[in-house]
Amino acid sequence: GKMCTIVDIVDQKRVVVDGPLSVTGVPRHMMPIKRLSLTDFKSQIVRGAREKALKTALEKDGAMQKWSETNRAKKIKAKETRANMTDFERFKLMVAKRKRASQVRLALRKQKTKK
Repeated sequence: GKMCTIVDIVDQKRVVVDGPLSVTGVPRHMMPIKRLSLTDFKSQIVRGAREKALKTALEKDGAMQKWSETNRAKKIKAKETRANMTDFERFKLMVAKRKRASQVRLALRKQKTKK
């Protein structure tokens, strides 16, 4: 559920990925390709680039900005927000959903009676 960059290819099934840790929270480690979901974002880096070079390349290409605008990133952010809600925030959300649902029902009922 986090953004990382493929830095090096180990073999056909494994790659070395790096976040960098200070930007995305992903440390440099080896990972199987099966566990990755590839995106269309590409940065110009050399093979085995260090963290500093990777960070500057990501800033230059605006990859993190593009990532934050994708639907997948928005869903992950919403999931994190819901997981970190307090009991009272969950209650307020439930009340707001009920209110919205009743207003939708009322509007549909009005539309139905007009016909």
